[in-house]
Amino acid sequence: MRAVVLVGGEGTRLRPLTLTTPKQMLPIVEQPMIERVLGHLARHGIEDAVLSLGFRPDAFFDAYPDGTIAGVRSHYAVEASPLDTAGAIRFAAEHGGIAETFVVVNGDVLTDADISALVAFHRLRGAEATIGLTPVDDPSAFGVVPTDDQGKVEAFIEKPPRDEAPTNLINAGLYVLEPSVLQRVRKDARVSIERETFPSLVEDGTLFALPSDAYWLDTGTPDAYLRAHRDLLLGRRAGPPAPGAETDLSIGPGVWRIGDVDVRSQSVARSLFGRGASVAANAVVEESVVGAGAVVEEGASVVASVLLSGARVASRASVEGSIIGPGAIIGQRCTVHAISVIGAGAVTASGTVIDGERVAAGH
Repeated sequence: MRAVVLVGGEGTRLRPLTLTTPKQMLPIVEQPMIERVLGHLARHGIEDAVLSLGFRPDAFFDAYPDGTIAGVRSHYAVEASPLDTAGAIRFAAEHGGIAETFVVVNGDVLTDADISALVAFHRLRGAEATIGLTPVDDPSAFGVVPTDDQGKVEAFIEKPPRDEAPTNLINAGLYVLEPSVLQRVRKDARVSIERETFPSLVEDGTLFALPSDAYWLDTGTPDAYLRAHRDLLLGRRAGPPAPGAETDLSIGPGVWRIGDVDVRSQSVARSLFGRGASVAANAVVEESVVGAGAVVEEGASVVASVLLSGARVASRASVEGSIIGPGAIIGQRCTVHAISVIGAGAVTASGTVIDGERVAAGH
């Protein structure tokens, strides 16, 4: 079976990180997000995928010049202009010559959902399209999908008010589609699958859905991006948090490392250190990812945060609940907290307090 992976968005909610890097190329615990998404597809027997690209496609070409991502043969369909969800699916599927039942996934969603079970359910019901569903506490920001006892979708309600939602089961951005669905989508046009294609399938009684309690996370916001790291660090998902990661209790409880690191501090717990990371003797690092080549200097504190590759937290600075971009420098005695995002190469002045802000290089 083949897949279409939607990776064309600009990732505006994660700026300034995405000013220089497509969202799906950002690392989740030292592994690009796109590799985690395609790796999950590979575990369910999908060997070939078409990536629907739009924003900064060269980043994917450069990173995977042989067209293989996480063991999946990958083809690139580059949109000349944004086509929205359904338009992008048709464009990518036709570009890749897909003519049989296929899977569609959003490239910024991390999940352990059983794709094989979703395909089997789709075939059992003789569906034209099947949506994977996931429960959420607040469905108002998503597409809500009520179904009958057989899983036939009764309606597709996009972003209902919280107190009016008929169910907490939402569209998980995971679909199984028949090629006939593509003919419902206007060619080379912006078409929303949620607002146009799915409602037409509901009218014809050919849209089904299957709920799953498996892990699911839309990583598109800074808070969710941080949560993706914490979930892996704290064992909320099975297995090591990153390829090549090894536990090292000599550094601290719940600590992982990749390759050689220089961690001299005794105040380290539940964290991962990328290759070549460095932490001074009297620094504090807790529930954080310190990426490859990143540095935490003496007296500095990094808690519930992510330092991407080559970032530096200078002496007596404090970073909490924030994301520090590649090569960024947090100045001495600087305080960064409340889900702040510091862009690649940005430098913060000594003593600065950054509270829930977005800081790009040059600002």
